[in-house]
Amino acid sequence: MKEKIISKASELFLKLGFKSITMDDIACEMCISKKTIYKYFCNKEVLIEESIAVLHKEVHQSIDAIVKKDYNAIEENFEIRKMFKEMFNSGDTSPMYQLKKHYSETYNKLVNREINECNTVFKQNIEKGIREGFYRSEIPVDKYVKFYYTLIFEINGNTISEKEAQDLELEALEYHTRAMSTPLGILELEKQLKKIIT
Repeated sequence: MKEKIISKASELFLKLGFKSITMDDIACEMCISKKTIYKYFCNKEVLIEESIAVLHKEVHQSIDAIVKKDYNAIEENFEIRKMFKEMFNSGDTSPMYQLKKHYSETYNKLVNREINECNTVFKQNIEKGIREGFYRSEIPVDKYVKFYYTLIFEINGNTISEKEAQDLELEALEYHTRAMSTPLGILELEKQLKKIIT
């Protein structure tokens, strides 16, 4: 039952917002009593934290699955962005923005955890792109990793509209990729951007 509650709560939080969804809403959606929810979660904040932990795990399993498909480095980043867009496309308001505004302690824990995970993923992607000849070999990898995750977290934590956040993320990805790319990388970037437009 606990897993079912987390699953339904996660779906509602992403769709309608962390602030607006109440324990009553979740109970009503599941046709259970609110008392049943409180049997597993002492308050809404704990439910949010556990829901985020599950979402975090799902996101990184999806990223790992994309990495295993062995796309080139630039295509890999576009596939990861596509996965995020599909996963977080149900609501009008950015979930990260809501979390930061209404549950800042939970947001800060999430960001700290994500930075560690993102460091690894971004670094591996840049190193892969250098090996493939898509990214310039003289890039200061650790600095570029930090630039990129700073951009992404800044966008998500401070942009109310989910659609606007996704548009800005695409711009950030293009900006990041162009800054690193060799002429071969620019060609691959243009190819990926064309796929989004068509």
